[in-house]
Amino acid sequence: MKVEFREFNPFDIWIWIEFKTIPTNMEKAYIEEAFNSWFYLGKLGGFNSENLQVEETGIDLSYMEYDDEDADNTMMALMHNMGEFEYLGVWGRCWFDLGTSDLIAMDVLINALKQLNREYVELETVIIGGENPDWQIEDKSDSRFTMN
Repeated sequence: MKVEFREFNPFDIWIWIEFKTIPTNMEKAYIEEAFNSWFYLGKLGGFNSENLQVEETGIDLSYMEYDDEDADNTMMALMHNMGEFEYLGVWGRCWFDLGTSDLIAMDVLINALKQLNREYVELETVIIGGENPDWQIEDKSDSRFTMN
């Protein structure tokens, strides 16, 4: 699976998925579940790199003291909106407003898609941002806001 980054505006970004073949309903369900899960974690502030206490502690977490006050004093890092997933031939796409979530979110998504590609759905390419000449972006209206 190839990953490409194009113009990146976190408040108005399309993510494009190129499948190896036209996706089945089951393959669509896997992709949509992965993106929905990723979005909900982002909506709940899960991609806040200011509060990575466990990661920064290292491998020995036994009796780690978690600092709730420190966690509460970080800025919120929330995703704002997600459009509906759309399909055209071997392509799938979805629009996002990543809000103030940190860019660690992109690594988490790519890691999840790579594993999904290994086990369930053959993906050729993931394009993050920009335009796709194989499928033009229509009107940039508020109609794509499905999850507020």
